[in-house]
Amino acid sequence: MEFSARQIADFIQGKVEGDENATVHTFAKIEEGTPGAISFLSNPKYTHYIYTTESSIVLVNEDLELNQPVKATLIRVKNAYECVAKLLQLYQSAQPKKKGIHPQAFVSPTAKVGNDCYIGAFAYIGDNVQIGDNTQIYPHTVVEDGVNMGNGCLIYPNVTIYKDCRIGNNVTIHAGSVIGADGFGFAPNTEGYDKIPQIGIVILEDDVEIGANTCVDRSTMGATIVHKGVKLDNLVQIAHNVEVGENTVMSAQTGVAGSTKIGKWCMFGGQVGLAGHITIGDKTFLGAQSGVPSSLKGNETLIGTPPTSPQAYFKSIALTRKLPDIYKQLNELQKQVDELKK
Repeated sequence: MEFSARQIADFIQGKVEGDENATVHTFAKIEEGTPGAISFLSNPKYTHYIYTTESSIVLVNEDLELNQPVKATLIRVKNAYECVAKLLQLYQSAQPKKKGIHPQAFVSPTAKVGNDCYIGAFAYIGDNVQIGDNTQIYPHTVVEDGVNMGNGCLIYPNVTIYKDCRIGNNVTIHAGSVIGADGFGFAPNTEGYDKIPQIGIVILEDDVEIGANTCVDRSTMGATIVHKGVKLDNLVQIAHNVEVGENTVMSAQTGVAGSTKIGKWCMFGGQVGLAGHITIGDKTFLGAQSGVPSSLKGNETLIGTPPTSPQAYFKSIALTRKLPDIYKQLNELQKQVDELKK
């Protein structure tokens, strides 16, 4: 399918600068642009590519200033990154979707599968499972007994959803993820450890996206809850009885220990670690590799272990680099003090 600059601008409420009849049929990074492609520019580090790109159309921010002519047709918008996301969503939604149940899939006679669903080869759908309309379940996925899944979900290959878990509408779970495995609960005794049965479930609310090889553990009792709009990257661990607030996002290798409550609109960088039984307030922004041993009030940006303000953190890092010299100076001063004492 081809779209003109004018059609695209109308869709994203942008302003065309150049040939409004220029057409595109694919996407490309601005540094790898080709004729017939649309690119975008939002990071100032890539500004120089605007003058050399071969892309036919480039989305740019309204405030971009040019110091020489450009060959591409520009569409100026308030936020180029946000607009290209909308276009990619439109492009993806136009792609044909698979439908039907593969003859090599197993679907329990007591399962209820909605309209226009796809269930791939070697997928397993257990007893009393309910699957909503337009949901796609790819090969080798296991949906255990009693799972309730909403409309428009996308479950990629080799996902395992344990029994009785609840999956909302428009949830995406990427390959290899496990939803509802036992929480890590063991009681020490004189001979080892007694396993504490994990009899709760996991609830993923609407519009949640779970990255590849991410694990969300079932609760000891009640539910581990990932609220509406949450996005978890690959290799994230959500432990038992955790609650993640709406529209919170976590980058790869973040780990959240049991019974921690996380607020709305939080953002965690890669390899953030949260201790158990703490509360993280709304709009908490944690830099990569932050270690959080205690509760945070929210509405703050922090980094480090324990988390502190970015200014204080980078000052401490600068001082750390000087420690060898400071240590040497301290030894010299100690020698002088010892000499004076003699």
